Amino acid sequence: MSTASKDMGRTLGQGAELLSVRIGDQDFALDIMAVREIRGWIASTPLPHAPSFIKGMINLRGVVLAIVDLAERLGLPTRDPDSSSVVVVVEARGRIIGLVVDAVSDIIAVNDDMVQSPPDVGADTAMLIPGVLTLEGRIVSIIAIPAIVDQSWTAIPEAA
Repeated sequence: MSTASKDMGRTLGQGAELLSVRIGDQDFALDIMAVREIRGWIASTPLPHAPSFIKGMINLRGVVLAIVDLAERLGLPTRDPDSSSVVVVVEARGRIIGLVVDAVSDIIAVNDDMVQSPPDVGADTAMLIPGVLTLEGRIVSIIAIPAIVDQSWTAIPEAA
């Protein structure tokens, strides 16, 4: 098992799949096993006193979800979500949240040998991005979905 895979908390194995998403001009990947649904953007209702990366909340078939601006959560330049934005509904730390991204690109089949550790620039980066892939001349950063969710959040519904 590569160091990056071990840091992600599981072995990817042969034929594991990641969902590729775009934020601005960058490619990221999410563990497809954590993805519950992909849907178009709908306006969210503000959530008072939430961290700035929480864009609000939406009602998804009777379940109220917090919507996280993934760009802002990762410290990247942000833009206001619009009709071209996508919400990737994921389960993390026993909670369901929506992650706003610019686009969903592809499903990537990977194995441990393909994953490299990111450059060592600090604990926060390694916690959020435990591994990277190089595909067709581009770098795809793998996002640790559990690291997106702060354990202190209490307003986020638990997964059913």
